[in-house]
Amino acid sequence: MLTANTKSVDDTRSLAAEIAGLSRSGDLVLLAGDLGAGKTSFVQGFGRALGVEEPITSPTFVLVRTYDGVLPLVHVDVYRLDHLQELLDLGIGELLDAGGVTLIEWGDAVLPALPPDFLEVRFELGDGDDERVVRVRANGSSWAARLESLRKALDRWLSE
Repeated sequence: MLTANTKSVDDTRSLAAEIAGLSRSGDLVLLAGDLGAGKTSFVQGFGRALGVEEPITSPTFVLVRTYDGVLPLVHVDVYRLDHLQELLDLGIGELLDAGGVTLIEWGDAVLPALPPDFLEVRFELGDGDDERVVRVRANGSSWAARLESLRKALDRWLSE
């Protein structure tokens, strides 16, 4: 697991952009953490790095938003789902198989319904108002193979 510290919303977006630079078609990124901890800001930075030009907003009420970029970006928010079946009803399998990169806010809540290969990004509030502790963990062979590249890309934020 890599532990990074960001100092501002823009810093969190920059960290996300570095991770986006290592993403591939078919990748899954799970975002976890308290309400207001930086999940949507992360998706905004990730999307900008993929060339998404339209505003990226939380899909809390619509559940899924898709964006065109260098790779398609699928942004899912499962905060309002009560049952795993609802995620399956959304067509999560098809979304993951369609190519592009899928980012799921509150992804830890639906882990049993997801494939075992993903990158987990967990946000914790830091000491200052905009400071965040960001823990990044590779799960499965695809992200594990990129762990050293992740470490290098995130070097300026990593804590010892």
